[in-house]
Amino acid sequence: MTEKMNGAESLVHTLIAAGIDTVFANPGTSEMHFVAALDRIPGIRCVLCLHENVVTGAADAYWRMTGKPAATLLHCAPGLANGLANLHNAMRARSAIVNIVGDQATYHRPLDAVLTNDTEGWARPVSGFVRTAATAARVGADAAAAIEAARTYPGQIATLILPADTAWDAGGVVAQAALPAPAPHANVHAVEVAARLLRSGAPTMLLLGGAALMEGPLWLAHDIAQATGAKMLGPVSPARVARGRGRVPLMRIPYPIDMALESLKGIKNLILVGTTEPVAFFAYPGKPGYLYPEDCTVHVLARPDEDGPGALATLAKMLGVAEGCGGPRFRGDDEKGCGVDEKGCGDDEKKPGDDEKKRGDDEKKRGDDNLPVVATGAITPEKLAQSLAALMPEDAIIVDEAISYGRGFYPYTFNAPKHDWVQLTGGAIGAGLPMATGAAIGAPDRRVIVLQADGSGMYTVQALWTQAREKLNVTNIILSNRKYAILLHELANVGANPGPTALNMLDLSNPDLNWVQLSEGMGVPAAQAASMDELNALLKASVERPGPFLIELLV
Repeated sequence: MTEKMNGAESLVHTLIAAGIDTVFANPGTSEMHFVAALDRIPGIRCVLCLHENVVTGAADAYWRMTGKPAATLLHCAPGLANGLANLHNAMRARSAIVNIVGDQATYHRPLDAVLTNDTEGWARPVSGFVRTAATAARVGADAAAAIEAARTYPGQIATLILPADTAWDAGGVVAQAALPAPAPHANVHAVEVAARLLRSGAPTMLLLGGAALMEGPLWLAHDIAQATGAKMLGPVSPARVARGRGRVPLMRIPYPIDMALESLKGIKNLILVGTTEPVAFFAYPGKPGYLYPEDCTVHVLARPDEDGPGALATLAKMLGVAEGCGGPRFRGDDEKGCGVDEKGCGDDEKKPGDDEKKRGDDEKKRGDDNLPVVATGAITPEKLAQSLAALMPEDAIIVDEAISYGRGFYPYTFNAPKHDWVQLTGGAIGAGLPMATGAAIGAPDRRVIVLQADGSGMYTVQALWTQAREKLNVTNIILSNRKYAILLHELANVGANPGPTALNMLDLSNPDLNWVQLSEGMGVPAAQAASMDELNALLKASVERPGPFLIELLV
């Protein structure tokens, strides 16, 4: 049996044995034996995407919502290149992806055929692991190594390059990937330093990222901040945040440089939990690169590759604030323990943050007695956020690539039903529609609502076709202002003086994009809204019906 198995078949069996059951694919000739093996061997859902950047963006969000990696299938170096932008975003989100790239047969590569290029070289900047299979007999073991690398906490991209002959040659051997190791504990000394700083009374801020943005750890951070007088913020572009009624109303560092600097003004001690030092997206004339004050000292409670929730739990115990581990993990459904006393950890009724007397949080602040109502009249960003908060179903997934139009959404959606907020992390636009697609496949029982700027949506409009084909529960709201609005702001930020030629390069009219026709041409029903009343009716109907829908919102 083993002697008759080819390399592609050993790859499929190895993926299935490791629990990988989804592959997002845009294959070509070099991958045909892998495609055939996926057909012969049941156990993996194959999702066809019409562009490689849809493939990689979908795999990114699939990981964010499930905590397990999907596989991708890309065609040679140019196919990998087409998917690099959303691999960059996935790398910044620390998402786990088993990124499989077909390539020229080993003996054909020296001929320098037209698709030949430095596949490994193109993969390295976005990958934590890169390997090219040498023989069919090694494919299974190489795949197992890639899976293990992808699942290294908190997650990374592992690229396996599969020359065509290693897929079709006989001699494939199935390999078993090791189970993922628990997240490393934070340094005890770092926790002691954080406790001392928080007791000092100096202006201190907790900056939270990664797994610390899930519901339980956020309540722990909230309790620590309430007990010590510290402030807390999330990064500009978090990968996933637990939000809504009964959850911590965490604000993010704003994107605009002056607002970001203001948000950290006066802070003397910045304590990082699962994230890195905050820096500006770009250099601006006369502005600093780091977002914290010059006299602020940065301290690391937990690096991104350490157990942030466990560090918060240990810190809370050290401060006498709370018991337990802060509730369920973001990535660690298969992990045990968080480095502290486990009593009460898995009990929803005993999670830190459920004791209202202990928190002293008034109901008005939490929004439980101030339920959102739909907004009416002319469309504004604030009204859109208000109606979104009123109409989103419980446990929705909000995918945010609203860019400049969505900067004010956060405060208006704190009192929405419980939901997860998923965001563009790496700044490479064109992530929203693919991420909505991957999130819907990873969480099929939840409604996904994507807030998508029109200009960046055009980068990956092909995702709509996959939504239609897979009958995904996605509401696509296209913010149709027919311009690259963010770049109009950036012209002012960098001190440029635009004239007609520059402004024309940022204009998406002449001709106007018609998103209704684009969407219907890809199989997704669509309608246009020019007022809040029209939006309210369309949004309400879309979340109550199965399948995808698109709303072109004229803003």
